[in-house]
Amino acid sequence: MTVDRSIWQKTEDYDDDVKLDRKEKNKMKKMDKEKKKEILPSMIKNKEKRSAVHAKLKHQKKVEKRKRLKTRDAEEKHALELGEEPPARKIPRTIENTRELDETVCQPDDEELFAGNDADEFSSILKRELPPKILITTSRFNSTRGPAFISELLEVIPNAHYYKRGTYDLKKIVEYAKKQDFTSLIVVHTNRREPDALLIIGLPDGPTAHFKLSRLVLRKDIKNHGNPTSHDPELVLTNFTTRLGHRIGRLIQSLFPQEPNFRGRRVVTFHNQRDYIFFRHHRYIFETKESKNSDSKAKKGKDGKVERITQQKVIARLQECGPQFTLKLRSLQHGTFDTKGGEYEWVHKPEMDTSRRRFFL
Repeated sequence: MTVDRSIWQKTEDYDDDVKLDRKEKNKMKKMDKEKKKEILPSMIKNKEKRSAVHAKLKHQKKVEKRKRLKTRDAEEKHALELGEEPPARKIPRTIENTRELDETVCQPDDEELFAGNDADEFSSILKRELPPKILITTSRFNSTRGPAFISELLEVIPNAHYYKRGTYDLKKIVEYAKKQDFTSLIVVHTNRREPDALLIIGLPDGPTAHFKLSRLVLRKDIKNHGNPTSHDPELVLTNFTTRLGHRIGRLIQSLFPQEPNFRGRRVVTFHNQRDYIFFRHHRYIFETKESKNSDSKAKKGKDGKVERITQQKVIARLQECGPQFTLKLRSLQHGTFDTKGGEYEWVHKPEMDTSRRRFFL
């Protein structure tokens, strides 16, 4: 009786496949059991135990991150020793670098944009033909923190003057400011004893920008704050990339003189990030620090002791002068303030917030 060897081979292969399937199933079962055993902090009702588990998981993540960084640095060092190019570092995905493409983003070779700059409402100030002169006032119902905020604004913006609002309408204030040759008007609006909005009106022909104001921190509440001097500050505007952002940037730029006094070391920053404009006011300070080093090559004195060589290093640091606040553009209107017959260049509406990666400034 003869048995076909091919049949035996097929049965053996079938048995091997079955064994592999069983091993894979057992692995999957083990993984499922481990996942079930893993207890998430949100599943623990006891507050102390929950915080302990959360701290342990956080520590594990830090350790894993350090290991990844060490291996990456070792690979880069090894590649440099061999004379090869190190592997490219991965760029983390953020909301900013995954921003949706917008047709209104300004390009460096946009001739139409730069040609329009010479004819817009801010050209005379930005060309230094006319010095900026700012009038600051409040809404009719003022608050306790409003005057403190305005007094700090007067120190931030050079050549700014405060006038009490009283019972005057805003249109009459605009007409008065035009006659007195003011170039801009800032209205600080308050609600529930807290400044919550800014209205910036360019004079004499507009435009009018309405900003929501939030996260206000006065100078006295900033730790280790400094007091600003009377020097004209340097102005830093960052990330105003679209045509609307370019226009808002020029409106803010027209509030400050275009000849900063660098001896004062004052810097005023308007940083746009995800359509939120963050305001900061700093002074940069240069300090010299001495560091003592004792090397083997250092000279020995008569007593046989090593003489320490002192080295001086210049260190630059920032000191915040305050205030801190955040602006969010609500509308941009043609001309001066007019709620009834005014035409709007841009108005924020809730329907526009369709994506987290869509920005307007």
